[in-house]
Amino acid sequence: MRESKSAVVRMLGWGRLSSICLTSICWSVSVQAQKLHTVSPTVTTLEVTVPQLHRTRRVWVYLPSDYTTSHRRYPVLYLQDGQNVFDEATSFSGEWGVDETLNQEKRAAIVVAVDNGGDKRLDEYSPWRNPQYGGGEGREYAAFLVETLKPYIDQHYRTRPGRRHTGIGGSSMGALISVYTALHYPKIYGRVGVFSPALWFAKDSLDRFVRQARPKHTTRFYLVAGAQESETMVPYMAELRDQLHQTGVLSRHLHYTIQADGKHSEWFWRREFPAAYTWLFGGISAETKKILAP
Repeated sequence: MRESKSAVVRMLGWGRLSSICLTSICWSVSVQAQKLHTVSPTVTTLEVTVPQLHRTRRVWVYLPSDYTTSHRRYPVLYLQDGQNVFDEATSFSGEWGVDETLNQEKRAAIVVAVDNGGDKRLDEYSPWRNPQYGGGEGREYAAFLVETLKPYIDQHYRTRPGRRHTGIGGSSMGALISVYTALHYPKIYGRVGVFSPALWFAKDSLDRFVRQARPKHTTRFYLVAGAQESETMVPYMAELRDQLHQTGVLSRHLHYTIQADGKHSEWFWRREFPAAYTWLFGGISAETKKILAP
């Protein structure tokens, strides 16, 4: 299956390279001008070893504004492509403004955002190989999130470590690895944010995997994409929704939205994040209210 040139550039353009080459085709990409930092004071960064891949990674940690003045424990949301989550200066093409959004929330979660691996991004964000673009390190990356990063976060911060209080999410390839990780570790993640997932990257392998998965029926999946993305985006995401339902996820725990003006872009995901967060962690039900109660 062949993606449009713009969609592939979007997924390969994380390394701030001056040019990108796919097979025999090369084209120029402008190096970004220096941008101002927009990250909030409540966000700190860590340098974390990824033993499963013999690499290191910057990890951003957002703490709710009342963290230092309360004794509460907090839900945690793990996001991919950390460069784009909090800071305009480090983003590929705009940040999500997650810190600004959650600073307005009375019941904000801790957010842990993991930088992508630059030229290793496609490898790390898919457990299956694409013959043209790579992949194949997603199992190890998912194991890092569960076996290395989450225990560290739970040990050093006042978290609610149970699956009902733990979410994972991302966009594009970050959404693909988030879906895989949530399904591979159903006892760890109970909330999943799926923004414009790059399901085309390993469609057949993913289909087989999802059909065999055994997610908890109470796991909440928020799926959102735009009608102006690639031609396969909407039908493939609809298939994913139906597959998840067939594996046992309750209909009321599957939120599926297609926005008419949505594009495969940071501005779109920034706009959609507040609604996704509210549905996943906010006052949706008595169960969710219990999760966020002090």
